[in-house]
Amino acid sequence: MELNLSKRQQSSSLNRAMVKLTPIAAGCAVMLALSSGAAFAQQAEPAKEAAKADPQQTTETVVVTGIRRGIEAAISLKKNSTSIVEAISAEDIGKLPDSSVAESISRLPGVTAQRSRSSGKAADISVRGLSPSFNGSLLNGREQASTGNARAPEFDLFPAELMGSVMIYKTPDASLIGQGLAATIDLNTLKPLDFGKQVVSAAYRKQRTGVQTASEGSGDRISFSYVDQFADRTIGLSLGFTKFKEDGGAQQRFNTWGGWSPEVDYNGAKVKTIGGFGADTETSKSDRDGASATLQFKPNKNFKSTIDLFYSAGSSSLKKTGLEGAIAGSAGGYDPDGVLSNATIVNGVVTAGTFSNYKGVVRNHKESAKDKFTSIGWNSDLKVDEWTLNADLAYSKAKKDASRYETTAGQPGNATGLSSISYTGFNGGNFNDVKYTTSLNFGDRNVAKLTDVNGWGGGVDSPQAGYVALPTVNDKVTSFRLTASRDVEFGPIVTARFGVNGTDREKIRAGQEGRLVVKGTNGYATATVPGSAVGVAGTTGLPIVSFDPEGSLGSIYDLARWVDASVLAKDWSVHEKVTTAYAMGDLDGELMGLNYRGNVGVQFVHTNQSSTGNQVDLANCTGITAATCPSSVVGGGTSYSNILPSLNVSFNLGSDQYFRVGAGKIMSRANMDDMRASQAFGVTTQGNNPILTGSGGNPNLKPFLAKALDLSYEKYFGNKGYFSFAGFYKSLDTYIYRSPTTFDFAPFVSAKTPLPLTGAYKGSTVGLLTAPRNGEGGSIHGFEMAVNVPFNMFSSYLDGFGAMLNHSDTSSKITLPGFGFGNVAVTSLNIPLPGLSKKVSNLRLYYEKNGFQVAWAARKRSDFLGQVSDYQDNMQLTMVKGETLVDLQASYEFQSGWLKGLSLLVQANNWNNTPFQEYNTDPNVITNKVTYGRTYLFGANYKF
Repeated sequence: MELNLSKRQQSSSLNRAMVKLTPIAAGCAVMLALSSGAAFAQQAEPAKEAAKADPQQTTETVVVTGIRRGIEAAISLKKNSTSIVEAISAEDIGKLPDSSVAESISRLPGVTAQRSRSSGKAADISVRGLSPSFNGSLLNGREQASTGNARAPEFDLFPAELMGSVMIYKTPDASLIGQGLAATIDLNTLKPLDFGKQVVSAAYRKQRTGVQTASEGSGDRISFSYVDQFADRTIGLSLGFTKFKEDGGAQQRFNTWGGWSPEVDYNGAKVKTIGGFGADTETSKSDRDGASATLQFKPNKNFKSTIDLFYSAGSSSLKKTGLEGAIAGSAGGYDPDGVLSNATIVNGVVTAGTFSNYKGVVRNHKESAKDKFTSIGWNSDLKVDEWTLNADLAYSKAKKDASRYETTAGQPGNATGLSSISYTGFNGGNFNDVKYTTSLNFGDRNVAKLTDVNGWGGGVDSPQAGYVALPTVNDKVTSFRLTASRDVEFGPIVTARFGVNGTDREKIRAGQEGRLVVKGTNGYATATVPGSAVGVAGTTGLPIVSFDPEGSLGSIYDLARWVDASVLAKDWSVHEKVTTAYAMGDLDGELMGLNYRGNVGVQFVHTNQSSTGNQVDLANCTGITAATCPSSVVGGGTSYSNILPSLNVSFNLGSDQYFRVGAGKIMSRANMDDMRASQAFGVTTQGNNPILTGSGGNPNLKPFLAKALDLSYEKYFGNKGYFSFAGFYKSLDTYIYRSPTTFDFAPFVSAKTPLPLTGAYKGSTVGLLTAPRNGEGGSIHGFEMAVNVPFNMFSSYLDGFGAMLNHSDTSSKITLPGFGFGNVAVTSLNIPLPGLSKKVSNLRLYYEKNGFQVAWAARKRSDFLGQVSDYQDNMQLTMVKGETLVDLQASYEFQSGWLKGLSLLVQANNWNNTPFQEYNTDPNVITNKVTYGRTYLFGANYKF
């Protein structure tokens, strides 16, 4: 496939420039200002800028046919850019047998991915080791709606085959809307007039998942693309379709309950033993249909109009079959403490023993979701005399309907003759290696029945044989953008561009949830587990009864709706209006004998945000129903403005060497669920000081703001290879953290609200509210290096071989301000930023010649504070152990004959079967472990 790549994808500022700009250091800013009287910045039109950068290169046609060509295209973009960018082209994406954009771009330098702990696939993208929430994400230059609590869409909404290119901007410029603190990721659909001819492509892929696990899964994927031009290339049309279906393999998990190892009495001494565990076998299913269409009309050189549509709809489910329960202690009102016998003690640790009164809980849980995402955009360029005008209108909508069924089976709350549990092989910290046996068979439907096993709902008067949650998310984003640009002669400023962008967004999260109660006459009611299936409890190998609980509401269970502060706080709405005005000027000049290109610009961003949510007065909340836990709808919001200057320069040092310097101010907005107005509070006791305490969101939350400095040296070897070394520093003006903070609850207190009766806060409405807050101070800094070379640079005998290596090292420090908590004073703490991996490395070795392509790739990242969804659908932070993932790929493309255009490929992902592991404080004590196995893919691609 031939892909025409000019120095810009479009002259429109919405369709991001392929020649992008880097921030400039303050010193260079002063010198440039003195030498030019410069003001504002943008980019030159592609032909003009390319001519000034290199008179021999106005536009270029890159025939992208394989690994090497894809690398050379990316090197050309990086080399000709004035900013720090990474890119992947349509052919690169089509060649990679990846199911989503996240899988594809996680291979790029300085980019890595956090795997979903349920599927093991790349889910969230980190750039320079920073949290995914610090990225700005765009589609065709526009902010989009999302189906989750976060601001940006999940990347698995975007099938890789439907993308024309992906650009990752590690540094901002004034025309970049929706920028992020770490990077801005812009996904672009195909533009048919960028192609030189008609292209038709079809592909089929078959996959095996969960290889080397308890059981394997399978999947199928088909895709079709059509690109054509009509009426003497004045009309262009591209269409794309993809369909994917996967039945996942069995993933085995083991959870140590946080490494709980209590001390118990045994023969008159205290000994350390295992407190309890949870072990699951998880199987997943997913399917997704995607479609894209782009229509372009360019009747003459002065006018071009583009309409693009993108659609994605899918469903997913995760079935968890497991066993959990306390061993030494108790896990509920119906669970007596275990009594130790037959113990083997080594250095005060019970390495083997038996506990009576084991109240094992068999869990059959299922999480399901259906989502739909639609995006429509219309972009037009018009040239009038010396001015080029652009208008852009866009609309996107996302909806997600989810359900979460949790069921419990075992012996009912009034049962006698409980099981015992024995274990061997414990040394005090190796929870994952311990072997277990139980006296009762929990795979027997006469033993394990659907019931309230442990009284988790509160007891016989409010039985809980499970739980169900039915949340929905709706998100809508509309935007418009107007820009105007023209060539000027004002010192080194060669082009001036002005623009305004308006975005209106509303996101709503709602739903209901509650206890599942077995139909019956009392709280100990039981029901036989449907079917005859028997599963395995994770890595323990213990047999357990298994069934699919979806749809059991109404047939087996009644719903007792749960209404309390934690549940009501999940329902919220956020409305956001953002207006951005910017001015830019392209720079082209000479300083101290060095030619430079770049831009100078400024954004003015005004934000008006509001939110609604539920407020619960915990002092008056005596139950879990609407009558016993009254709430009211509350609202809040704020407005603020930010000025974000940027100055970007690339100095040509000669001999294919470039030095890039940048400085600017950048912004990253908060997740939308953090901006909810939901709130709950009541009196709690800390020591001898009762005090009002509460939790909730913060509708007044403002974004991360930082001053950024970037320095980069790059040495190129034509378009064949390069070496680069870059350093960056971000000084945080504000950041977002969640911590108890002094707060006056007076606006929310009624005459009936109980206040503290004693202590320092007697009668006071001032207390502590745990909510997202803006802190001040702190920094992010680091360096990254990359080497990308073909080995034929060293010897002709190595023709076809090559390597890509990159490494980033990032550190952060935030000063958490001290706060009062009762009579306890907490001093300031230095904490790392959530989501930060200090070290991230990528290595890819490849061979490509005569149609053969072979690649070996490894991605490594160090420990980091990750984000996962807990059992209540809330996002939680957890320490994730560092990991190394190894992928293999081989393909052959027929070069001639009637099979020309046909490619065959095979790939193995997670070849080394790296598990996903979590821990609390000690990385040697794993609290949660998931093993995914390998994934094999086999496929064929035909292009004509």
